[in-house]
Amino acid sequence: MTKASSYLPNSRRNDISVKVAGSIEEMMQAFAIRSAVFMADQNCPYAEEFDGNDFSATHVVAYEGEEPVACMRVRYFGDFAKLERFAVRKEYRRMSIINAVANYSIKLCRQKGYTKLHAHAQKRLIKLWSRFGFEPSGDLFHFSDHEYVTIVGDFERLDDAISIAADPMVLVRPEGKWGEPGVLDFSRERSPTNPIGGAV
Repeated sequence: MTKASSYLPNSRRNDISVKVAGSIEEMMQAFAIRSAVFMADQNCPYAEEFDGNDFSATHVVAYEGEEPVACMRVRYFGDFAKLERFAVRKEYRRMSIINAVANYSIKLCRQKGYTKLHAHAQKRLIKLWSRFGFEPSGDLFHFSDHEYVTIVGDFERLDDAISIAADPMVLVRPEGKWGEPGVLDFSRERSPTNPIGGAV
């Protein structure tokens, strides 16, 4: 089994922490941040912001102290992961928070075994994304009133990336917490009884 310490921790920088949303409340925090940034600041219509992909995605949320301040949505395809809906509340837009969310999300994807990451960057943010290893790929296009460029990041495979050969208990742990014992680890303190009740 891969050493627990090499798995993705809650990334802390001073009073900034980043984690995968693991409850309805934490998902609602991500949605609230996106509403403030995209709907209020950028005038995005509700139906275009909440596009039907939220329940097939991982949501990353950043906190300053206890306050939710930024988020990212991650979706997974055959051989690449897509970073999207990167939002930072206006009053918290500084590089320490931007770096924390971007680096955490990239590491999360790499820990899952992805080496190619994809995003749609607003034209004005291409230089920012380049700080994290992304380069433009393709022509300018637009949707929801903004111009975008497809950007791609190629990363080396992590030695400890999750694979089909991982310890079975690692594969049942909560997303992003593969190095920490989860509730099912603790269930192993009971002896197996194989209860089936009235089930066939």
